[in-house]
Amino acid sequence: QVQLVESGGDLVQPGESLRLSCAASGFSLDNYVIGWFRQAPGRAREGVSCVGYRDRNTYYANSVKGRFTISRDNAKNTVYLQMNSLKPEDTAVYYCAATAGQTVQAMCDFPTIADYWGQGTQVTVSS
Repeated sequence: QVQLVESGGDLVQPGESLRLSCAASGFSLDNYVIGWFRQAPGRAREGVSCVGYRDRNTYYANSVKGRFTISRDNAKNTVYLQMNSLKPEDTAVYYCAATAGQTVQAMCDFPTIADYWGQGTQVTVSS
């Protein structure tokens, strides 16, 4: 069974950090572009960060540049999103997704092209 499972979401205070994980089962992430997306209540799902096959290409939304870092460990079939200096506006449900045969920017700009989605993990940033 093909699955993406996110974990690591939590309630944190502004300025704190979280690391999200996206673990794949039932298929290998090696040949997939992986993206992290988020959706806040009443807002459209947006691309946060995407990474290419061997971590050589990455994309970050302007709102998270310098604060978030995406990485992948193909041996563990897992992709991570390190989130530092969190802000209240980062509050959302975070999803990971995988797609094959697309560019990193296409994945982040057009999430509907994803082949697989996880169920999401809640990140809340509040004092």
